[in-house]
Amino acid sequence: MSGFHGERLKVAIYGESHGPSVGLVVDGLPPGLTINIEEVAKEMKRRAPGRSPLATPRKEQDEFLVESGLFHGKTTGTPLCVRIPNSDTRSGDYALLKDVMRPGHADYAGRIRYMNFNDYRGGGHFSGRLTAPLVFAGAVAKQLLALQGIRVAAHIASVGNVEDVAFNPMGERQETLAGLAQKELPVLDEEQGEKMRQLILAVREQEDSVGGKVECMVTGLPAGLGDPFFDSVESRLAHALFSIPAIKGLEFGAGFALAAMQGSEANDPMQFTDGEAGFKSNNNGGLLGGITTGMPLFFKVAVKPTPSIGKPQETVDLTKRENTVLQITGRHDPSIVLRAVPVVEGVAAWIISDLLLSSARNLTVK
Repeated sequence: MSGFHGERLKVAIYGESHGPSVGLVVDGLPPGLTINIEEVAKEMKRRAPGRSPLATPRKEQDEFLVESGLFHGKTTGTPLCVRIPNSDTRSGDYALLKDVMRPGHADYAGRIRYMNFNDYRGGGHFSGRLTAPLVFAGAVAKQLLALQGIRVAAHIASVGNVEDVAFNPMGERQETLAGLAQKELPVLDEEQGEKMRQLILAVREQEDSVGGKVECMVTGLPAGLGDPFFDSVESRLAHALFSIPAIKGLEFGAGFALAAMQGSEANDPMQFTDGEAGFKSNNNGGLLGGITTGMPLFFKVAVKPTPSIGKPQETVDLTKRENTVLQITGRHDPSIVLRAVPVVEGVAAWIISDLLLSSARNLTVK
């Protein structure tokens, strides 16, 4: 079923944008893992709306209630169930969308798929609101990974045609990676970040939206993790990353740039350093044959512009069976890219944790 995913670390999500709550069940966490709830809350606030003029003014605190699976601050080993209440909904803003389809949104596809029984308010189950549970799952997974010396971090690689500097393929300082989570705009180049800010504000004034890219890096991974072909690390990550609404592209390492290279450029030369085999470059993003090489794993995702915009758009009224023009009201992000960063990190952390648990490695939980 589409709401369930994972091999050993299984996650199920539920809810609609304007329903009572959204939430998740995480099954497969090892018993005895200490969960720092304050750190989880910090991760949730990174995604929460209403905290910046660069995001939707909808104010959701993304506060959560742990219903089961945690006792005296430690995982019990049974399913971890979490509820995230919805508190700031304006369903009247979406009354028109029962019949009039938003271009670029899942309104039409969802209506057909669920035979017009879907909750269309705020996008319903197709809403970015459903990424809040993914961030929670990732926040817990990050704490498991940290005990293994593994860190997951991401930055805004671009907004529109404004680009941040890229991660160093050979790895970044841990201080640099940790510092990104503290920024309103998680970028490596502050000047480019300011240009992104101005671009987002400009498209908001124009009642439009803009897309971009998010680059994510995982450091501290052991070599030999993953399987070839259908269960490659790329396959596992891609399956989950494309579950994030608005993700339309994905590349690992040098990605599409590899298509223009010759083998002598693309191949990562190997060498011994202090008796350990390693690589002198990392064009392949820490993955060969679908298996980790021990180098930093990094990838980029493309995030499309928010489909809900104030500009008039040509569409159809399915009840009246006629063409019409839609001018959307309500509260929407001028760019989803900013709030997508912790979601991409969270999904990556979850899948890497699932891979580790599936590999039968002895993981540290204390």
